[in-house]
Amino acid sequence: MERLPHALQILVDQLTALPGVGRKSALRIGLTLLNWPEEKARGLGQAICDLRRSLCLCSRCRSLSETDPCSVCSDPTREDGLLCVIADWDSLLALEEAGFYRGRYFVLGGLLSPLDGVNSDQLAFDCLKDRLIQGQVQEVVLALGTTRDGETTESYIHNLLQRNFPDIRISRLAQGIPVGTDLKYMDRETLKQSMTYRQSLGQ
Repeated sequence: MERLPHALQILVDQLTALPGVGRKSALRIGLTLLNWPEEKARGLGQAICDLRRSLCLCSRCRSLSETDPCSVCSDPTREDGLLCVIADWDSLLALEEAGFYRGRYFVLGGLLSPLDGVNSDQLAFDCLKDRLIQGQVQEVVLALGTTRDGETTESYIHNLLQRNFPDIRISRLAQGIPVGTDLKYMDRETLKQSMTYRQSLGQ
């Protein structure tokens, strides 16, 4: 098979690093970009550069934002005593788009997954403890999905809170969410019911 031109090969290699993009898809994207007008292709490149420059992690909840603190953390109408712990920004977007949750958030940055080499020191558990030490949070809602990694992470946080913050109520989303499903893929009504009828995990 004839080798790809060097510049195209570099692009294909970069694109295959994206989730769900295989070599054939990456090559198809690369060839599509070659057929774009130069101005349009440069615009895409500029948008990627601007994305990295303009976004930051909120110092309070660790979500992606253009400002620090983010719009949710700086909103005085949100409920300070209710903290929803989620794995990633996609889950925050799902809950915010549903429009019913009025508490605060904390983004872990992933889920514990020993088989994939993701251990507790790679996630933001220390930042979570720092947030809880401030004393405003009365209930932590664990919204980590029903996958094996989600359950593992939930168990870890439950133990962490029992040891260090025994007065904080711990709950999880009600099991309207099918087992093995990520939170970010749930529809609005399922999310609403799961949050409304969340289950206490006890102390």
